[in-house]
Amino acid sequence: MTTHVLSTPEVDLVHDILGPLPTADGSPPLVMIGQPMDAAGFRTLASYFPDRTVVTYDPRGLGRSTRKDGRVDHVPGVQAADVHALIEALGAGPVEMFASSGGAVTALALVAAHPDDVTTLVAHEPPLIPVVPDAPAAERARAGVRDVYEAKGFGAGMAAFIQMTSWRGEYSDAYFAQPAPDPAAFGLPAEDDGSRGDPVLSDRSWAVSGYRPDVDALAAARTRVVIAVGEESLDSFTGRASAATAELLGQQPTVFPSHHGGFLGGEHGYAGQPEAFARRLREVLGDTG
Repeated sequence: MTTHVLSTPEVDLVHDILGPLPTADGSPPLVMIGQPMDAAGFRTLASYFPDRTVVTYDPRGLGRSTRKDGRVDHVPGVQAADVHALIEALGAGPVEMFASSGGAVTALALVAAHPDDVTTLVAHEPPLIPVVPDAPAAERARAGVRDVYEAKGFGAGMAAFIQMTSWRGEYSDAYFAQPAPDPAAFGLPAEDDGSRGDPVLSDRSWAVSGYRPDVDALAAARTRVVIAVGEESLDSFTGRASAATAELLGQQPTVFPSHHGGFLGGEHGYAGQPEAFARRLREVLGDTG
């Protein structure tokens, strides 16, 4: 693995390249992106593609990528422009792409704006509020997480986030009637460390979850777009958002093993089934390596 920095006026974008460029067999690089997850989250999944050149990166303002734009928010169009610049800098496009969570939102924005950058996009569980039938309730649930975080700090906010993302089905009156969860029940700290800049728990990433895909642009693109969902996520918010996004694109979601972090090994203490996940990703990409 080699680590590189793409410097632009707005960001120093750190990315890792595993394998040769140009690729040994002329196949496209496989780019893996997340949000707010950085490159470290893809180490296990990348290890199951030793025959491929894999590229990972840290989104601006996250991990090792330093912002110079004076902002703290995360906006899909801005991040898509970063990924476009990265693909151009690699000089090896178009690429294949696996994108998860907020990274899947960035990738959908990328394909809409730069349809020649990606041959196949596997967009795994994009957390898109506007596409679900209960969007107003989902917005209320999201705001509730932010409010708990602002009032009580990280532990309480993360407990509320887990409660929100693990809820099954639409956000009903029963969801909002629940008491605030105890952080200790999730092994989280009860004390407030005073920080309020978490990209998930604050409103800094609301543009990500509030993004509405440009269906016409995606349909017009030559990119093959596959909306993926974990088998354990089907009735959770991200699973429902995946199904709704797939429906907008005239397809059924493609089912992968495990949950929202199904490709993770030991990263972030949220292990999935990475070997089975990698096999499924190879199948979807048509990669027999």
